[in-house]
Amino acid sequence: MRPGRSPFLIALFAALAAHGPCANAQSAFPDKPVRIIVPYPAGGVVDTIARTVGEKLAIQYGQSVIVENKAGAGGGIGTEYVAKSPPDGYTLLMVSPSHAVAPLFRKSLSWDPLRDFRGIASFGAIPNVIVVNQAVPARTLPEFLENSRRGKTPATYASSGIGTSSFLAGELLIQKTRVPLTHIPYKGQPDAFSDLVAGRVDMMPMSTPLALPQIKAGKLRPLAVTTTQRSFALPDVPTVAEAAGIPDYSVATWLALVAPARTPPPILRQLSDDVAQVVAQPDVKQKFRDLALEGTPLAGPEFDRFLKTEVDAWTRVVKQAGIQPN
Repeated sequence: MRPGRSPFLIALFAALAAHGPCANAQSAFPDKPVRIIVPYPAGGVVDTIARTVGEKLAIQYGQSVIVENKAGAGGGIGTEYVAKSPPDGYTLLMVSPSHAVAPLFRKSLSWDPLRDFRGIASFGAIPNVIVVNQAVPARTLPEFLENSRRGKTPATYASSGIGTSSFLAGELLIQKTRVPLTHIPYKGQPDAFSDLVAGRVDMMPMSTPLALPQIKAGKLRPLAVTTTQRSFALPDVPTVAEAAGIPDYSVATWLALVAPARTPPPILRQLSDDVAQVVAQPDVKQKFRDLALEGTPLAGPEFDRFLKTEVDAWTRVVKQAGIQPN
């Protein structure tokens, strides 16, 4: 008969097992700093939301949550960095509409929004508002469109670049109304905004927070908001659907947090639950409201389904526009 193991050996084996690979795999997440990559420069609304959420998560976790700005290539540099990062929940990415449409405009991308990422949470959306400068005589959106249709030359509209929310809003308006408008792309919203106020372009669909001060100062005139519901920041301004009779017109600057696609589902669920606790806090709700962020936040799987509808919808718009990726 084989002799039995001594109590000492049994205790030793148990101690070794407790410190082995299985125990490490089950250790609490997170046990080191988490990074949120913002693929745009510091100071914008995407960056502000990332820092707001990051500060609250750091308190929950007792760990640093570091926001890093990796700007360039229209968000592509930071996005590629996260796509190639270890899928362990420690490197996350803030995204906006350009994330969904980037492959439609750039064929050199090494990442795909649906294949390479999974949602953690979305935070709502910021409505765009279609504004004109004071030199434009139109007081309503139908009047502006009719003037462009009848004019010797089409009215111009500015965007902050091909593939941005302002560009998509303008292109969708052209397709839905069949009114000619001449697109004037800029390298960013501030440059486009300056030329709009100066009267060098006629119209721009732009983010509500940037437009509001100039609307209140009487330098810009709002014609319609691009979401399906009126904006709480501009309650007297009709939607495009109301003003122009286009019920399926909807464009907004949504914002979300995602992780690399192969991140383990339990970590994704925990991150989603943790972020949901953050956005439910009254001071965070007020911060988002101050940024004109509207709508209901979505959990990770809900955002993934939403992103699929965005990709499908804008693929149809871009193809109809005849735009080829370069």
